[in-house]
This record gives sequence, structure tokens and C-alpha cells, in this order.
Amino acid sequence: MILFGDQRTVGEKRFVSTLDPFRFACPLHGLWDTTPRDTWTVWSKARPSCGGFRMAGACCKCPASLSVFRRSLSVAPRCCGSAPRTFLLKQGWRLGERGPLEATRPRNALRPAGFHRQTAFLCLSCQESMTESLRTCYVYLNQTSRSFAAVIQALDGELRHAVCIFYLVLRALDTVEDDMTIPLDKKVPMLNNFHTYLYQQEWCFTESQEKDRQVLEDFPTISLEFRNLAQEYRDVISDICHRMGVGMAEFLEKKVGSMKDWDQYCHYVAGLVGIGLSKLFSASQLEDPEVGQDTELANSMGLFLQKTNIIRDYLEDTQEGRSFWPQEAWSQFASRLEDLAHPEKLESALSCLNLLVTDALHHVPDVIAYLSRLRNQSVFNFCAIPQVMAIATLSTCYNNPMVFQGVVKIRKGQAVTLMMEATNMIAVQTIITQYSQEILQKVSLTDPSRSKTLHILAVIQEKSALTQSGFSTRTHHLSPMYLSAGVLLAALSWQYLSTTAAQAQGTGDMK
Repeated sequence: MILFGDQRTVGEKRFVSTLDPFRFACPLHGLWDTTPRDTWTVWSKARPSCGGFRMAGACCKCPASLSVFRRSLSVAPRCCGSAPRTFLLKQGWRLGERGPLEATRPRNALRPAGFHRQTAFLCLSCQESMTESLRTCYVYLNQTSRSFAAVIQALDGELRHAVCIFYLVLRALDTVEDDMTIPLDKKVPMLNNFHTYLYQQEWCFTESQEKDRQVLEDFPTISLEFRNLAQEYRDVISDICHRMGVGMAEFLEKKVGSMKDWDQYCHYVAGLVGIGLSKLFSASQLEDPEVGQDTELANSMGLFLQKTNIIRDYLEDTQEGRSFWPQEAWSQFASRLEDLAHPEKLESALSCLNLLVTDALHHVPDVIAYLSRLRNQSVFNFCAIPQVMAIATLSTCYNNPMVFQGVVKIRKGQAVTLMMEATNMIAVQTIITQYSQEILQKVSLTDPSRSKTLHILAVIQEKSALTQSGFSTRTHHLSPMYLSAGVLLAALSWQYLSTTAAQAQGTGDMK
């Protein structure tokens, strides 16, 4: 954490003077160009509106660990390499000598390459415009999500609040489903009727033993902010909540048997999320109506992520008594799912693993088609980064015995590189092509799914080439990367490192 005040160190770097110019960053709201002394003066006054947390970077509500690079006036997550290079300003700036725009970003500041000139950020404005109940919702968002809190808060305009409430409603629903202390005769009606609680001002549930039970205990705060949303957002959230609750109730006592069941389960827990988010994107008018109307592509976005998580988390799930690999797949290679972890079953286990990876890869062409339609940068970042992380994870898992022996994850540096690069469609296509080729090189001559794997990889390569060709003939609508993409990198890097650290301790979850 970066601290100011009388301290003369930031991270592991020392200031020459507290009047030297630096670029600090709030991972959620943007960059702040000022001196250490001026930063402390401004943010110490802002602390009450930001929840009283100590500052990290230039924001007192963000727990990210950042390192300051004096030469480049920029920030980067620790141990993630050097920051973009530019020149130091010849003199510092004083906040009192600048107006609101200059206070966030001095006109004479040199920008790292690729950042748009027009973009400016001010963290205070986001906080000051929130009601107390909405602030509480964002507190719950940060408490319950290691993966999505930062990217949700990087979304533009009113869409940010709609997606925040959408997430919390589904988190509350998921908490009911996960709580094994609730008897089925009570849980099933709760899941089926959960969407109706959104319009019951006083409804809450105080009997949960789950770690995220606060979203149920204080559900009146969440439902209040839900009712404050525009009607088009409320309709989407209520509908998805209803359909997901019914699906969760269906699979409480039903195992994932066939491959069709696997698709259906993933649809309920992730595909519906993709459909709901797409409808919210369109309702906000940040994206075209067709994004929300094409539910097949939106469903594939969710299925690709969920199947990747299920494949990766084989060992953790089986050790905790959960079974999400479809019986139709694993029964071809073992009499029990947990038998795949036995060393003598390694060849059969890898065949089953490769079969499921091949099935998940069938969603990649839809992912490409979906992302190519997006026009808003914050929405593109929100959608693209998890997808490229997923295909990198599948490449790591493919034909990898470690899936049955421990935690499989992509390297931290690799993850940060993906976050930095996945900010436009051409870059995403390049990443997809790269990992498709990596999988291709691992395909065994004796693998039972070899022909199917080779076929879908060829389809992906062809789809990537066609889309890249189309985008290379014109200036892409998301390029060059603008300032929020750089800020998003810092936030996502911290979120990813936190998540992988938790997974290494056995505390990670699929959500």
C-alpha cells in the first residue's frame, strides 16, 4: 500500500522531494498528476467521503499495491516490470493554481504513448454523487468479489451502478444456493421466488452461515438501490434473477449427467449472466441493440468462462464433494470421477480433460463474433479480458497432468501482459490465435478427441483471420487505447494477483 503524509517512501521508492511531480493512480477512477504533498492535502480532506481507508495510489478506498516510477510519472503493480517511459516535467504544479480539469491532469503533462488527450478523471466526483445506500452496495461489491469489483467500477456512466446491483442480486441468490445449512424444503421455494424479494422493501434472510451472508442480511439496502434503477434495468435484472433461481433449484438434486446437462447447468449459472449483462449494455445505449438481442452469442460468452473454471477446478471440486464434470464424458474413462486423480489413470484422465477442453473451445468463434460488435471501450475491457484469460487457462490445462494433482493457473506476468494487450479487437484476435496454436502443438497423435480438437482449432484460426482482416482495413473503434485502459490494468492486476493468491491457499471459488 502506498502511504503519504510525513513518510518519505512510496512502496520501495524514495522521493527526492515531496514537491517532485509524480503520477499516482486510483485503480477505479483514473490517474492523478500532482506532487506527494499536494496529493496528501487533497485526499486527507476527501477521506470521509471515501470510507476512511488509507490511500493506495491516489485513492483512499483502493487496497491495490502500486509502485511509483519517478522517471515516467506513472504507476504499475509491483513486480510487474517497468512502467511506460516518458519525461519528467521540469517543474511541479500546485493544485491551487489549476482549475478542475487541470487538477486532474495538467495540460503540460506528457502522456505515455497511446493515451487520448481528452480523457480526464476525478475520483471525488464518483463518491460525492452517491447515496449512502449506494455507497454501501459498493462496499458489499468489494467485499464479495475478488474478480469483478474493479472492472465493474471501471464501466461508464449509469451502467456501472446497474451492473453493480445486478452482481449483488445474483451474489445473494448464489449465497442461498451454496448454503448447505438451509434445508431443501426451504431453499427451493426461496430460489424460485427470489426475484419477488426485489420488490419487498423489508425482506432479508438472517439464517445463512455463508461467508457472503451480509448481502442477504442487508438485502433491503440492495433492493432499495435496485428499485432506484431505471425501469429497463430493473426488468432485465428481475428476469435473469427469476430464470437463474429456477435453474439453480432444478440442479440442487440433479447431477450433471449428459453433455447437454453440462450446457444447461452452465447456462443457468453463467450464460444467463452473459445474457443479462448484454441486455444492460444495450439498455444503457453504450452498445447497439443487437448486442442485447443476440442471446446465443451472449450465452456462449458465459459458457466459455464457466466451462474453463469447471475444467480447471477439477481437483478442488472433487475434494470438496462437488461434481461438475459431465458424467457422459468422464464415464468413458473411469468408473468414478475422483478416480481420474489416481496416477495409474493418468492417460485416461488426460483423454477426458482434452475432450472437455475441446468442447469448451467450440464457444470461441461466438466469443470473437460477440467482441467484434462492441463499441464502448469500458464495455470491451469488461468483456474481453476475462475471455483472453480463459483461453490462456485452457491452453495451460490442455493435456496437463497438473489439473489432477494441484492448482493450475497462468503465470502472474502472463496475466498482466494479457490485461495490458486485450484492449482492442485486433489484439484479442492475436492472443486467441497464439493460444490456439499452443494447444495445436500439444495435441497427441493418440488422443481420442484429436480429430475434433484439430477441427475446432482450424475453425478458430479461420474466424480469427477473417476478423483480423476486416479490422485491419480501417482504424479500429477502440484504438488507440485510451486512459481508462491503463487504469484498468492496475486494478485488474491487483485483483488477479489477489485471486490467484487465494486459490493457492485453497480458498478460491468459481465465481
